[in-house]
Amino acid sequence: MRILLATYWAIPHVGGVWKYMLQLKERLEGMGHQVDMLGNSPDNTKIHMPGSNRELNKDTLRPLIMAKLNAARAPQIHSDHFVLHSEFERYYMELAAAYFDISQYDLIHTQDIFAARAFERVKAPRTALVAHVHGSVALELTMNYKLNPQLGVKEDDPAWRYFNGLEHYGANAGHVTVTANNWQKELLVQSFGVQADRISVFPYGLDIDAFTRKLKQGTTIQRPPGKKVIICPARLAFVKGIDVLIAALHLLKLRRQDWVCWIVGNGEKQEDLLRQTAELQLQQEVLFLGERDDIPGLLNNSDIFVHACIQDNQPFSVMEAQVAGLPTLVSSAGGLPEMVQHGVNGLISPVRDTVTLATQLEMLLENDALRRQLGHNARQWGAKQWSMNTMMSNVMRVYQTAIAKSKLP
Repeated sequence: MRILLATYWAIPHVGGVWKYMLQLKERLEGMGHQVDMLGNSPDNTKIHMPGSNRELNKDTLRPLIMAKLNAARAPQIHSDHFVLHSEFERYYMELAAAYFDISQYDLIHTQDIFAARAFERVKAPRTALVAHVHGSVALELTMNYKLNPQLGVKEDDPAWRYFNGLEHYGANAGHVTVTANNWQKELLVQSFGVQADRISVFPYGLDIDAFTRKLKQGTTIQRPPGKKVIICPARLAFVKGIDVLIAALHLLKLRRQDWVCWIVGNGEKQEDLLRQTAELQLQQEVLFLGERDDIPGLLNNSDIFVHACIQDNQPFSVMEAQVAGLPTLVSSAGGLPEMVQHGVNGLISPVRDTVTLATQLEMLLENDALRRQLGHNARQWGAKQWSMNTMMSNVMRVYQTAIAKSKLP
């Protein structure tokens, strides 16, 4: 088959969607399929297809779109800059897809609601379309609006309604919709009007052999003597809840000082988080390591993994921590409770509950036997649960279903 993996997000980028696309492309090509990828360029100036010479500059497309979507023709779109930006970005993708001639593909596998909606509108009638939903854009944005009233976006405002509508249409765009967990499926069914019988649920896989090789390569970052290491690899963004973790670490420091925390990643909240760390006088305990390519080695040098997310789906960071044999402390957000067995291979705390998180960290720092047992169980669980072979069997089943549906009259 000729398969196109398409996303609204930048490719390449640091994050789970890109990691998923890379693993999927490698496995599909190993099975004899021809696979291309399409997405935004890292600088967001063009739509491109990495590995080929195909790209289209957005400056070329902007006048064409503005002629159709100017304020006189589409006043509702211009009433909110979030809506205007998203509509332009979606049309850039549609026009680029048509320009690149996507009729050559037997199947298009989109990785977000923006791409799913765009490709539904321009693909050939008999091309199969799979809409993979890796998280809820609408839920993340509306949660952000609720927690940040200074943004001035309320439930009856255009941006709020727009993203809820886009979630509905994007998740319904494919012949088959895919989610990684039952939480995401129920959210789509209950909140965004997607029929349950069109949704296929299966978890991501992890190339455990490749991850293990990187783990054995180690890292140049050394453990501080006499300290246990808490690690949080995450994008420094609102939804990742790094501020929650730092607040919990402030409480933990009042009880014991035999630890450090490595925060690995970059993001738009970095300055805010550095300021919070300084205000709570945690500069010696909380270290921001930035974006690194030796995370497996860092995990191997750590004792406890934490993901205090406000919203997430099925992060690769949790999967990797489990395969590395770390007890995983996660929040109850999104699909995280489906990844961790509380008290067996990790611990779950309520979203934004700094007191419970601090108590759990203290318990694992105090109880070496419990910490090691949870880590041992996590490694066994991860090796079985995140099988790439199982994931690829599920992917091919979904592809065949989508192709069969695309041939129906």
